[in-house]
Amino acid sequence: MDMWVFGYGSLLWKPGFDPAERVVARLSGYARSFCMTSIHHRGSEEEPGLVLALDPAEGAGCTGLALRVAPGEEDHVLAYLRERELVSSAYLEKSLPVDLTDGRQVEALTYVINPGHRQYCGGLPLEEQAQVIAHAHGGMGPNSEYLWNTARHLEEIGLADADLTWLAERVRQLQG
Repeated sequence: MDMWVFGYGSLLWKPGFDPAERVVARLSGYARSFCMTSIHHRGSEEEPGLVLALDPAEGAGCTGLALRVAPGEEDHVLAYLRERELVSSAYLEKSLPVDLTDGRQVEALTYVINPGHRQYCGGLPLEEQAQVIAHAHGGMGPNSEYLWNTARHLEEIGLADADLTWLAERVRQLQG
């Protein structure tokens, strides 16, 4: 059975593995949002950044990419993703059904926010998100770089996200 991973943020532009297949996919019941503080990769304990997570929401949906893992690479990819995504246990690892644009439905490994975790910060106004993202910096670099890479990649694959596009422009203004 094929292993699929659902990418909606940095997994779109930096999956960390070479997918055997990439297909636009939709996950129902979750919204992509900057609802998780980042204290490792894009911020610090002193000045947390924000990263995208899938926030459960009635009637919501998120369009991203389903990435099929090459046969024989499953164990390696799973270990890599767990090290990367579960660094603070703010994400929950789930296998969820995603609908591919070619009509298939597959189960995909998906990292969603744990709303009970201390890093959860759902519902922040966009302007507040922009202020945080414009100033935060973590072990993987500036928070703004994460935003710009994600917004640009979504636009390149025809999946522009209006909130991310607005945030990217606002953060550029804030940074001068």
